[in-house]
Amino acid sequence: MLTPWGQHWENSALTGSDRASPEEQAQALDALAAIQIWSLAAALAAIAVIGLLRRQARTTVIALAVVLAGAGGTEALKRWILPRPDLVEAPVDLVQNSFPSGHTAIAMTTMVAVFLVVPYRWRGWAMFVVMTWATSIGQYTVTAHWHRLSDTVGADLIAVILGSIAAFWLHRRRLVRVVVARRYGGRVVYVVVTAVLGTLSLGLGALLVWVSINQEISGGSGDHNAFLATQVLAGAFSTAAALVYWATWHRLEVA
Repeated sequence: MLTPWGQHWENSALTGSDRASPEEQAQALDALAAIQIWSLAAALAAIAVIGLLRRQARTTVIALAVVLAGAGGTEALKRWILPRPDLVEAPVDLVQNSFPSGHTAIAMTTMVAVFLVVPYRWRGWAMFVVMTWATSIGQYTVTAHWHRLSDTVGADLIAVILGSIAAFWLHRRRLVRVVVARRYGGRVVYVVVTAVLGTLSLGLGALLVWVSINQEISGGSGDHNAFLATQVLAGAFSTAAALVYWATWHRLEVA
C-alpha cells in the first residue's frame, strides 16, 4: 500500500482478477450483495436477541458497538484518514482508495460480536456457520475486483483490534469467567482442520506471490498468479485473524 513495489504488485493482482470465470464473479457478487443495510440490521437484531436472552445487556451493547465501529471506522479511514498515495502510474480504476475493505470489516466484526454473545457450549456451532462465512468475504471482494489484499488484511486487523478492546473492557468489569466443561470433539476437529487449511493456504499464497514476481522479473505477466495469490491469502489471513481471536478466549466466556 505504501511502497511502489507493493502498489505495482497489487495493481497486477487487480488486473488479473479480470480473468476470473463468470461463475466465480457471479458467486462473489451474490455473496457481497447480501451485505446490505437490511442484512446488517438483521444481524444486529439477532446479536441483540441472543445477548438479551442471556440477560447480558452490557455485553450486548459492546458486541453491537464492535460491528458499528467496524462499519463506521472503515468508512472514516477510507474517506478521510488514510488516503492512498499515488506511487506508481496506473489506470484510474486501479488508483482509487479502497483501504480498508468495508465488507470484510463488517463480516469479521459480526463474527466477533457473535463470539461475544453466544454461550460457550454453542460457540463451536456458531463459529462453524459465522466464521466460515466471514472468512470468505475477503476472497470475494478480491474476485469481484473491489479490493486489494491489503484492504482485506487491514479489515481483519480492525476486527481483531475492536474485538480485543471489547474483551479488555469486559475483563476489566469482571464479566469474563473461566469455563469448566468437557472438551467438544467436533469443535476441536473444526479448529484443527481450519488451522491446517489456513496454513496450507498461506504456503500456497506465498508460492504464488513468488511465481508472479518471477514472471514479472522475466519480462512476462504475473497478473493471473498475483490474483490467485491474493485470493488465497485473503482467505488465509482472515482465517488466521479469526483463529487468533478465538485462541485468546480459550475456555473463557462472558459471565
